[in-house]
Amino acid sequence: MTIKTLYDKIVDLHTIEKLSADGIERLVYIDRTVVNEYTSPQAFSLLRENGLKVWRPSATLGTIDHVNSSAPDRTEFPTEENACTQVKYLIKNGSDFDFEVLNNGNPKQGIEHVVMVERGKVLPGMLIGAGDSHTAMYGALGAVAYGIGTSDIYHYLATSTLRYKKLKNMRVRVTGVRGASVTAKDIVLFIVKKLGAGGCTGHCVEFCGPVISDLSVEERLTLCNMAVECAARSSIIAPDQKVFDYLEGREFAPKGEMWSKAVEFWKTLKSDEDAVFDKDVEIDITGLEPSVTWGTSPDQNCSISESIPDPASISDPKIRADYERVLNYMGLGAGQKIKGLPITHAFIGSCTNSRIEDLRAAAEVLKGKKLAPGVKAFVVPGSTQVRVQAEKEGIDKIFKDAGWEWRNSGCSLCLAMNGDILGAGDRCISSKDVRAFKPEHIWQVRRWLHWQVLKVLSLTSERSKSWKNLKNSLQLQLRCPLLISTRTSSCRRHS
Repeated sequence: MTIKTLYDKIVDLHTIEKLSADGIERLVYIDRTVVNEYTSPQAFSLLRENGLKVWRPSATLGTIDHVNSSAPDRTEFPTEENACTQVKYLIKNGSDFDFEVLNNGNPKQGIEHVVMVERGKVLPGMLIGAGDSHTAMYGALGAVAYGIGTSDIYHYLATSTLRYKKLKNMRVRVTGVRGASVTAKDIVLFIVKKLGAGGCTGHCVEFCGPVISDLSVEERLTLCNMAVECAARSSIIAPDQKVFDYLEGREFAPKGEMWSKAVEFWKTLKSDEDAVFDKDVEIDITGLEPSVTWGTSPDQNCSISESIPDPASISDPKIRADYERVLNYMGLGAGQKIKGLPITHAFIGSCTNSRIEDLRAAAEVLKGKKLAPGVKAFVVPGSTQVRVQAEKEGIDKIFKDAGWEWRNSGCSLCLAMNGDILGAGDRCISSKDVRAFKPEHIWQVRRWLHWQVLKVLSLTSERSKSWKNLKNSLQLQLRCPLLISTRTSSCRRHS
């Protein structure tokens, strides 16, 4: 019997054919995907150009989350023309290709990764590809999941397969004593700081250890979501009883006899005892405090009792120059205490920290308190179902009483393509990484992204001839330009 890691087991189970002698290049079966209005238009345009259908419509879910407003009074369709075009195109695609699309007003609408999990669309042992790097979040449930480009979305929709380059294995064992105020976000920021922003490049990271076992499923989702911040392509945690309890009874989870058989199989999903990892790291979190990022990269973070580092203390000239640039951009000084740093905005939301446990924890802190003068704050639940649940528990009232704005579900500041944008000189403390664009750059990026999307919605017949037809899944070599993914750290300043 071959000794394998959990990642290897799942990839091997989904391998249709090895395409290289070393087995790294493979054709793999993909169980499910989720598409949004923002990263999928090219894929559906290519299906139409080549006269193809979606191979398994039931395995595809569409949700409006990227360009839709989170405003309390939002309408079914965005008021901004380009955004409205994108939303209507995804709805049309759902109708034409027979898959479910969740638009504003649908009680099941939400951020794609939140919705996939809460509906039981993600199950242990699955292999999932979707058009966003934070797809890696699904690893918290024992699935292998990773972000893919638009041409890969097209390939998946047409064939349920993808060409895949197998990753290396990395194990991160987290030990020590977790402080009472330390969250999963603090833990993953500490891991990113220890490993570096590029420390997991080319790897699937398996998180394990007593600290990981102690985390709730929703905390594990935060952890795996942010594994990409140290350049991991995928992340995974072996499923346990917490995961089984979390999934039982969800809309798309197995039922009856199939549930029992599924759990029996899921219990086998773990790395073999003597499995060898390409990298093996142990990180002790004893003494860890709540943390915040101070720069433009997630590994530039410190605890709330620490000071911002002095670039002069950095021996590497490249890193030292980067620190100097970042501090100048952020308007911070070397040795400055992070605690007490003035902010203009606060934001809770995104697929990283917008689930019901996150909102409960934030409400507990806010209870009986008021926003400081001059600070604007808003909370964006991860889905409509999360929003409704929070309102049932009175969490919305706690936020409102504290002076926060209670909003609708969407990507919001994570993407800043939906009206939720900071202004010049603003500094925001966020549960999610908010992109630090200069104001003029925001509009440049928005125009470019909208142009890319609108361009494929009106492809000429001449251009369509330039694309290779899909002959079979092995011959497809399309590589469309990738849309920008925006993510940085938790305390951002626009200048």
